[in-house]
Amino acid sequence: MQVNLADAMTLLNNGEVVAIPTETVYGLAADASNEAALLKIYATKQRPANNPLIVHIANIHQVSGYADEFSALAKKLAIAFWPGPFTLVLKAKPHVSNILRANAPTVALRVPAHPLTLQLLKESGLALAAPSANRYTQLSPTTAAHVENSLGKDIPVLDGGPCQVGIESTIVSVDGDQWQLLRHGMITEAQIEAIAGKPAQPLTQDIPKAPGQHLLHYSPRTPTRLFEAFADLQKYAQLHPHCAALLIGQSNTALHAQVPSAHCIALPSTPAQVAEHLYDALHRLDDLQASAILILLPPDQPAWAAIRDRLTRAGYQDAP
Repeated sequence: MQVNLADAMTLLNNGEVVAIPTETVYGLAADASNEAALLKIYATKQRPANNPLIVHIANIHQVSGYADEFSALAKKLAIAFWPGPFTLVLKAKPHVSNILRANAPTVALRVPAHPLTLQLLKESGLALAAPSANRYTQLSPTTAAHVENSLGKDIPVLDGGPCQVGIESTIVSVDGDQWQLLRHGMITEAQIEAIAGKPAQPLTQDIPKAPGQHLLHYSPRTPTRLFEAFADLQKYAQLHPHCAALLIGQSNTALHAQVPSAHCIALPSTPAQVAEHLYDALHRLDDLQASAILILLPPDQPAWAAIRDRLTRAGYQDAP
């Protein structure tokens, strides 16, 4: 159910959920200060209560309303990457809802770069909790149609067109003058290190809670198999008819010749272009109801870390 900006503001102020566009994926938004509305997010997504939500704010000045400490390093990173696909996990102020932060001592914050959602944040005066607008662990939505297909046509959707970044934000935890990378995104570890002036601290068993850490995530309904080598994918497709395939950096004509038994989608050869179209391609392949989706993973290189992260989680249960 598509709504306009004024309708979206009214619904959010009345404690309802609204799917909103961001540059990464569509988010299922609710007033971050309204605990009843936050519970609607969890119920609608069927999301576990131990999985925290990211709070979307209009500008860097709102950090102080949520974070108990906003260190020089955290400010430097925020200035460099906001608005944009970058989330900061910081020590939370005591008043921040335990529902929002899943009983963790930290809160996740970001300033999105989508003009329509920035306008919504500024004009409404709200901070919005907004995880991806899909059922928990399923494929993230990058169009309004994806939202309706996952959550139903009764969910209000503010349509801002296709998402331009296409995968979820990079998540970084900052504690004083140290930082940790909690989730890969299109802002890379190397870019963050260049601004921070120091490498990330290694992750330990006590890493802060953050979205996207479940091993099975971003998953099609169709069984999904991952391949490092194209020859292995070809062999599987020959032995298992009625598959679909996703490959990167080849033409569709070449793909049909090389994997004639599978419906193939080709994506470009650069990480940014692949990220923009990744979820839409997976949604299209999932809609075919094939026997399996076969994915040739991109190179195991830093520039592809975010893409490989999403694909590895998408195929976790069925990876060969």
